[in-house]
Amino acid sequence: MRFLPLCLLALMLTGCVREYHPISSAPSRPQQASNQPERKPAARPAPVKIYTDATDLVSNPFRDLGEVSGEDCQSSNQDSPPNINTARKRLQIKAAGMKANAVLLHKCEIVSSTPGCYRQAICQGSALKVSNQ
Repeated sequence: MRFLPLCLLALMLTGCVREYHPISSAPSRPQQASNQPERKPAARPAPVKIYTDATDLVSNPFRDLGEVSGEDCQSSNQDSPPNINTARKRLQIKAAGMKANAVLLHKCEIVSSTPGCYRQAICQGSALKVSNQ
């Protein structure tokens, strides 16, 4: 019985005995920048403004692009609770994917009757293309 811990200790120490060779300099890559253009970061979509009141849109002409929704799911009782801000942000991301620059927010609520989620935050709205004149 005493033999097993001694063997394990000897085995662990053999890993420490190996000689350590630090890397003095990394091998340099050949210069290929002259014949390949540099990659530019992907363009970020314009921020999507959230309107909570339809009267704010009266003075601006706009086009309705369709309904959008965003969700945040709490899978079980032990998970972090659903966040309405996260659901609202996902709503904005979906609207940006539809080339919208604004969202008219209809409602945000936390529901507990969703299959697959213990509780869920849901935000619903309309994606809009607002023209600035």
